[in-house]
Amino acid sequence: MPGNRPVRVGIVGLEFGAEFIPIYQQHPDAEMVAVCQRTESKLHETADRWGVPKRYTDYGDLLADPDIDLVHINTPLQLHADQVVAALEAGKHVGCTIPMAVSVEDCERIVDAQRASGRVYMMMETTLYSREFLYLQDLYQRGDLGRIQFLRASHHQDMTGWPSYWDGMPPFYNGTHAIAPTLGIGGFQAEWVECLGSGSVFERMKSQYGSPFAIESTHIKFRDVDLGAEVTRHLWAVAREYRESFDVYGSIRSFEWAQTQDQRHVRYVGESAERVEAPDFAERLPEPIRRFTTGGVYTDEGESEHRSFVQGGGHGGSHPHLAHRLVRAVLGEVEPYPDAVRAANITCAGILSHESAMRGGDRVHLPEWTLTDRQPLMIALNERVEPPWRDVVAGD
Repeated sequence: MPGNRPVRVGIVGLEFGAEFIPIYQQHPDAEMVAVCQRTESKLHETADRWGVPKRYTDYGDLLADPDIDLVHINTPLQLHADQVVAALEAGKHVGCTIPMAVSVEDCERIVDAQRASGRVYMMMETTLYSREFLYLQDLYQRGDLGRIQFLRASHHQDMTGWPSYWDGMPPFYNGTHAIAPTLGIGGFQAEWVECLGSGSVFERMKSQYGSPFAIESTHIKFRDVDLGAEVTRHLWAVAREYRESFDVYGSIRSFEWAQTQDQRHVRYVGESAERVEAPDFAERLPEPIRRFTTGGVYTDEGESEHRSFVQGGGHGGSHPHLAHRLVRAVLGEVEPYPDAVRAANITCAGILSHESAMRGGDRVHLPEWTLTDRQPLMIALNERVEPPWRDVVAGD
């Protein structure tokens, strides 16, 4: 706990990570004190631009700095587990970009390290703080969706031109953008998965991870509720515009994501359909960081943002919400979401979906340590009896 002073932040990785520098600088309860990047020229270019005082090329040196309370990690996914565990063991609070890790064993290492350290860990999953997700969660909590009957999500992305370590990666090793919203809307947890692998990636890509599939599509059974989801992910060799989508089918209202970026989402009441746009939720944030829901840190100067920001359409205005939740969690005002156990449940649902696909679609259960008995009250919302949708339409 920082006490009455601001949470002092160090950011590791300055490609996508640079998007968060001015958010922390302008957050009333945070202080942006350090950045870390292996390439020294990139380190000083970014630090000079934003006036960050402390600069490290060695991650261990950053962790040894007593002036840093919180480490925000934005490095390649293969590095996440070791870097997160090292930060927790050094007594730092941690926010880390997705995924939590790329193996079930490494997810468990993080869960164990977080429990041993008592520090905050939060997986910085953008879809759980996007305006579309916040809009649907708000509808659900107000009862406007009724009982959720089914969820569907997808993440279609062509990774051509990304670093070579992505070549041939199993789609669900990086599936949290699609899995997280299906679980997060009601605080649900994945109990088991059954996954179909389909199609083929390029021959040159098959050897790196031993994965042949162009597309993986999984069914997720939720724990303690009669509900499930279908989630699809691809990285290569599929003709499709970038799309992170989230469909919710309720007994009163349903929502389907726009098919393409130039279209609008669709909301249904019974069989009646209307085009809708998710409202901005900037009012939930401290005033100085509200503007970051509608633009990246380079928007004002017309420069190109990181690929993930551009392809993801700015990640639905999620970045200031993520930073604000993480800072408040470090201050002890809220729980981090997703915390280590729930991040492991989300991430392992993807990793084990790939395992299921490689086993011809066998059912694979999530480990017990990815499940928590601390079920949120929102699950009870799915068990109530609501009026038929025709009665709701009359007063809509």
